[in-house]
Amino acid sequence: AKHIDEAEEPPIDLLKKAATQGFLAATIPEDLGGAALDPLSYALLIEEIGKVCASTAITLALHNSLAVMPLILFGTADQKERWAPKLAESIGAFALTEPEAGTDANHLSTRARKDGDHYVIDGVKTWVSNAGIASTLTFIAETTNGPLAFIADTKTPGIKIGYREPTLGLRGVSINTVYFDHMIVPESDRLGQEGEGRHVGHEALAHMRLAIAALALGAAEGSLALGRAFAIERKQFGVSIATKQAIGNYFADTEIDIEALRHVIEYTAWLIEQKKDYKQVALKAKTLGAKVARDAANRMLQVHGG
Repeated sequence: AKHIDEAEEPPIDLLKKAATQGFLAATIPEDLGGAALDPLSYALLIEEIGKVCASTAITLALHNSLAVMPLILFGTADQKERWAPKLAESIGAFALTEPEAGTDANHLSTRARKDGDHYVIDGVKTWVSNAGIASTLTFIAETTNGPLAFIADTKTPGIKIGYREPTLGLRGVSINTVYFDHMIVPESDRLGQEGEGRHVGHEALAHMRLAIAALALGAAEGSLALGRAFAIERKQFGVSIATKQAIGNYFADTEIDIEALRHVIEYTAWLIEQKKDYKQVALKAKTLGAKVARDAANRMLQVHGG
């Protein structure tokens, strides 16, 4: 994790090992060769990796929630048979965000023009996480009948992976601009019907929110463990600073936040498992997760002092 952060490089060798463990196939059904993890088990996977490396955890979350889930939820049997094995072995990316639209699928500038049995894609996507290391790209473009989702190989002529964005944190994540210049996608690789792309995007983003909340939980737990270890070892005036009430308050507040977040995550996972509407709860879990991870890191930074 230290090397990933300092070198600002995606952990390619580590991700290859993750593939052999079935981590890239976490959300792929067993009949397609996947690990078929239930939502809670998937959250636990991201949480555990998030304890030590947020970059690696979010790379796996982006792959499983954003690149894979649209295929699983909206793909045809033929599409799943063709694309699931590839996604189980190599990283996928998801492209929705645009310079002028953000993640609003109602105002996309990237266009998909129908031409016989294929579509011609032109446009630009920004902040495409995993783009620089992905072999598969799931993306959404506007058609005459509304947004439409596609899945494609990143080596397809007409796709150009552009500038990699530098980031303050998550420095091992490959976040790039993606250009489409008369890219040809066969009709057989569209996910759903024209006009359904917005729904595809919403479903993928909702699933990703569970993963981000789990990542935040892991980050908070990792921070707490580092703070505790330091407080026990650090001596001031002949005693461990862990015995000081002010330091104890930091630990208590962080533990309370962690448990609250854990239960929201478990509830979100249960709703998904029960096939109930979970989108609002997942959004709350993600928002709470961001606050808990930030506050935990800040408190433990105070424990470390100078």
